[in-house]
Amino acid sequence: MATTANIHAPLGAVAVLRIVDTVLNAKAAFAEAREARITRRALHRLSDVQLADIGLTREDISKI
Repeated sequence: MATTANIHAPLGAVAVLRIVDTVLNAKAAFAEAREARITRRALHRLSDVQLADIGLTREDISKI
């Protein structure tokens, strides 16, 4: 018995999916980098005593 189910993706669908995934991954990476930059900027504004209170040093900021 023959089936009429389409088991193949439409032409170009895989390429489009890869492009969309790439764009979404880039967007997520930029958002993560922006959040890290904002966090580092806020931490740099703290005094050494305030940083010690939260268990950080100036050298730790660059690792964030």
